[in-house]
Amino acid sequence: MTGYVMFRKDRLGRRGGGIILYIKESIQAYEIKLEKEAECEEAVWCNIVTGNSTLTVGLVYRGPNISMEENEKIHNAIKEVSKRDCIIMGDFNHGHIQWTSLQSTGREDQEFLNLVQDSFPFSTCVRSNQGRERVRHNIELTEGIC
Repeated sequence: MTGYVMFRKDRLGRRGGGIILYIKESIQAYEIKLEKEAECEEAVWCNIVTGNSTLTVGLVYRGPNISMEENEKIHNAIKEVSKRDCIIMGDFNHGHIQWTSLQSTGREDQEFLNLVQDSFPFSTCVRSNQGRERVRHNIELTEGIC
């Protein structure tokens, strides 16, 4: 796409799929790798440099039938990145979380909700498009930006 820098991660061993993040070309950005235990199959991370500060931006896809090992890597990635100024976006497929009341019914959903609350304890914005037609369960996690 003209005027944008592409950060992508294709699915391995399968046809189609993957994730892609575009950052406007006029913005100084570079891809980063996380620690091995936090390197997710379907996640891409970059740092955006603005003046004297850096903002980490992540795009994550958590499939509905994810392995426990990959789920743990996503949790580790969120824990690692949340120590910085960051924005984490993606489809996390946690459909039983009620973001307005911060309650859930499933074990994995509750673990993710606890992770979000522990990793972003102050001024966190959680935006969800749950219930909208077609695209469901996408959320953005940001700290101190909204």
